[in-house]
Amino acid sequence: MSSTFNPFQGPLHAVHVLGTTAGAHVSSLAGGLVARGIDVTVCGPGAAEADYAFAGTGARFVPVDIGASEAPAVGALRAAFAGAGVVHAHGLRAGLLAAVALGRRRTPLVVTWHGGAPPEGSGRALVQSWLERRAVRGATVVLAVSSDLVDRARRLGAKDVRLAPAAVPHPPGAPPRLPGDGERRRDKARAEFGAVERPLLLTVGRLEPHKGYGLLLDAAARLAVLDPPPLLAVAGEGALRSALERRIEAERLPVVLLGRRDDVPELLAAADLVILPSRWEARALIAQEALHAGVPLVATAVGGVPELVGEAAVLVPYGEPRALARAVTELLADPDRRAALGVAGRAQAATWPTEDDTVAQVLSVYDELTQAPAAG
Repeated sequence: MSSTFNPFQGPLHAVHVLGTTAGAHVSSLAGGLVARGIDVTVCGPGAAEADYAFAGTGARFVPVDIGASEAPAVGALRAAFAGAGVVHAHGLRAGLLAAVALGRRRTPLVVTWHGGAPPEGSGRALVQSWLERRAVRGATVVLAVSSDLVDRARRLGAKDVRLAPAAVPHPPGAPPRLPGDGERRRDKARAEFGAVERPLLLTVGRLEPHKGYGLLLDAAARLAVLDPPPLLAVAGEGALRSALERRIEAERLPVVLLGRRDDVPELLAAADLVILPSRWEARALIAQEALHAGVPLVATAVGGVPELVGEAAVLVPYGEPRALARAVTELLADPDRRAALGVAGRAQAATWPTEDDTVAQVLSVYDELTQAPAAG
């Protein structure tokens, strides 16, 4: 008998625990599971409901501050887990807190590992390494979004690890593509930044150390000598904003920090190139969006990026701003190569799992974990 519906117990109740990332993925997944008869509760930061509208998917939303002190979060999760047939945590801290809240309950715990830069040699890195080990060992099944995360989880002692590349979520009926009135929107966006007569480069991501913004500004300094110098627009917020602003001003770099934006499709439509300079990524959302939209991508060859993009992007080593600047310069001078990358990007994106594929894989895991053993 399928675990998704039991005439004596009713639908399977799946509780999702959301940390600080992957909200769009969890919203997409919740909607797909509800449509297939699963009773879904999402626990996460209060602001996440406004950002991702979980109630609109048919799921219940319970505000739980996963990033706060452990005791209140664990207590709230323990209450939310009552009657759950499976708990599904997204991110390592969410996974660890879910495991603590479950305690000795036999409820299966699925942890999706969406990413996180590998720890380096520091006290903070030791804490991160400890968190990784505890989170993956506490899970019944770890779903890792890239092959390198599968390998890491296995090295850390996970009991059961599976590759589960999450689909990039998009609203129904609005597949990722350049807007139909692309020229008008492109001109409007470029005019906003003063890039009508100069190339526009785009980077999207949190302003955090592992995102490679030091490397990016080093490359921007080299690109500033071009005629005309390209403008690099950076969309995102984070802890590095003040430091980046000071450096941009002091060195007079052709870089503008846009802050948090909710119009990334329009920014992509306006951009000549997208740059992903990270020290590590699993399945970077902006890389997926760029290839979906047919915008050429220059990225560092780290983590799951090569597996994600295949031959449809220009990859450079991390930590080499000269190589990054050279790759951008060569692409800006070669419109045929940019056009070819746009075509290749859309073709590569067509090979990725769809949202339906992602839901089907997760549902299969739930069935496996909650299926009662056959009698006899």
